[in-house]
Amino acid sequence: MKNKFKQNSGKFLFVIVIIFCSFLIYNLYHAPVNGIENKFIYLLKTYGYIILFAWSILEGEIGLIMAGLLAHTGDMNLYIAILIAGLGGFAGDQIYFYIGRFNKTYVFKKFKGQRRKFALAHLLLKKYGWPIIFIQRYMYGMRTIIPISIGLTRYSSKTFAFINLISAWCWAAITIIPAWYFGEEILVFLHLLKQYWYFAAPFAFIAGGGMIYYFNKLSKKQDKI
Repeated sequence: MKNKFKQNSGKFLFVIVIIFCSFLIYNLYHAPVNGIENKFIYLLKTYGYIILFAWSILEGEIGLIMAGLLAHTGDMNLYIAILIAGLGGFAGDQIYFYIGRFNKTYVFKKFKGQRRKFALAHLLLKKYGWPIIFIQRYMYGMRTIIPISIGLTRYSSKTFAFINLISAWCWAAITIIPAWYFGEEILVFLHLLKQYWYFAAPFAFIAGGGMIYYFNKLSKKQDKI
């Protein structure tokens, strides 16, 4: 059973995505409130921990910030939210690791256009060792590539799992606790963003584009080495 999970980790992730999306769509449609925003809020308050776990597998900080806000409003327990978000983040990276470890042909075919990023990931692992596993969650554009690329190597699966688990819980705490503590200020800020979205959108576009440019530049440097 364990080996089947490892060898079919990519399919397992796909099934999670389908189930999660189906769950959201079904419950959003049947939520006993009006308006899409109210439906999302109702869904988060009703199925918060389930959504948080699945979201932490598939995505990143947005789900954790929402968990922090729900903890601030009393709709979630802060410590349980950190525990569950960390386990979700851990599970997600374990899946990516085993995709690389047992599905190399699939990886080389599916990620053919990401060779620069894989080269950069291998360079970072070789240069910095285990700390790169700890900080990869904060590296936009590399969060999926790094665990897959480590799986492609002979790096110990037990060592990776241990560091990954500690990293995931730290990541959850570092994101959720500030959102919980500054919950009132964040809610006010979100209200302003909603009201003046046309000012915020250009800044978000520039920031996202800058981060993509930075990591693309790093990967191009690796090609020259």
